[in-house]
Amino acid sequence: MAAAYKRILLKLSGEALAGDQGSGVNTQTLAEIANGIKATYELKTEIGIVIGGGNIFRGVAASANGMDRASSDYMGMLATCINSLALQDALEKIKIPTRVQTAIAMAEIAEPYIRRRAIRHLEKGRIVIFAAGTGNPFFTTDTAAALRAMEINADVILKATKVDGIYDKDPAKYPDAKKFESLTYIDVLNRGLQVMDSTAISLCMDNKLPIVTFSLRDPANIARVVMGQHVGTIVK
Repeated sequence: MAAAYKRILLKLSGEALAGDQGSGVNTQTLAEIANGIKATYELKTEIGIVIGGGNIFRGVAASANGMDRASSDYMGMLATCINSLALQDALEKIKIPTRVQTAIAMAEIAEPYIRRRAIRHLEKGRIVIFAAGTGNPFFTTDTAAALRAMEINADVILKATKVDGIYDKDPAKYPDAKKFESLTYIDVLNRGLQVMDSTAISLCMDNKLPIVTFSLRDPANIARVVMGQHVGTIVK
């Protein structure tokens, strides 16, 4: 079956890599996610990936407890680099060629982020993992995902979370929570729905980039979305 999207930006939360253990990197969960990405790669889709660092360090939480916001954000960026290298290792083990590009220079472990080089890697069939967010404090990895998606001319952002779409309230707390099939960007901003932060949503709105949010509990969902099946909630 042909892919509905030629080039995607996959946004993974750091918590996704932790699995049921809550923090750190769960190697079994990591392997399952890698296999889900492999199934998508085999559809001849070009894949860029942005991973959060919340399983290791949350900059926002630390700054709320009195740490300097810029310092805590830089620490969070370094956590995304750890996750990116872990995912690269899991993908290379199953024979998927990858490159990690970081927004903060660390030449010994990854390439610096260079837009044209990233696009060339994608064209050559390599998965590119974008680490260290935007390289700037005060911006989340959601904003980094939106920014990188624009820069590589992605067709869509796939936001993989613990929940199977966007609800009007937290489905874990409220059994009567209603799931949305599709939403507009303005709906998300006006309702204050926690899909991505408002900077990321505004960037996507300005550039007409759709966002599909879905559950990563079944990693096969990534390929289903790319094949055009209705999974989760679409924001457009």
